[in-house]
Amino acid sequence: MLPPGRDGPFIGENQTLGHFALVSYIPDPLARFLDELREELTPGCKPRAHVTILPPRPLSSRLRDAIEQIADDIAPVPPFRVETDDIEVFAESNVVYLGLSRGVGQLRELYENLNRLALQFKENFPYHPHVTITQNALPELAATARGIARERWARYQGPRGFSVSSLSFVQHVAPSIWTDVAALPLGREVPVAL
Repeated sequence: MLPPGRDGPFIGENQTLGHFALVSYIPDPLARFLDELREELTPGCKPRAHVTILPPRPLSSRLRDAIEQIADDIAPVPPFRVETDDIEVFAESNVVYLGLSRGVGQLRELYENLNRLALQFKENFPYHPHVTITQNALPELAATARGIARERWARYQGPRGFSVSSLSFVQHVAPSIWTDVAALPLGREVPVAL
């Protein structure tokens, strides 16, 4: 567990309340390991291991329009494999994350294709596919969190990759609580007119 800073261990936790995001959940046993690590480093959080395709954003249109856009845009995309890499830190935001070594191109392509129309939003940072371990940490705690995460990750013996076959559209409904709004499969068959 990390010691709290002057204003608590984490800053800006509620800045995305009411926003929506698009994620792919990671299956067990990798998810269980990542969730336990995140709970250790961020006491009180309610993790569900995932890779983000569209970071949190307000909607500028109806929810139904956003869901239909996602369904239409991902229909021709086949499922793909993601492999994890090393524990890193985004220096600008002090986010400790698990990098990816495979599947990055497909995730970036999904982001580029979906970040338009009902889902368009200008991010604070360039899109960088990853798995978050801790976020909103005070700067002096990020290095400690990275050290602990690297130690735990080096000892982890389970699978280090997963398949992305469906996406979940989620909403931030309360502090540290995201709820699933829609589950959407990749590679859905699209009818072809003859």
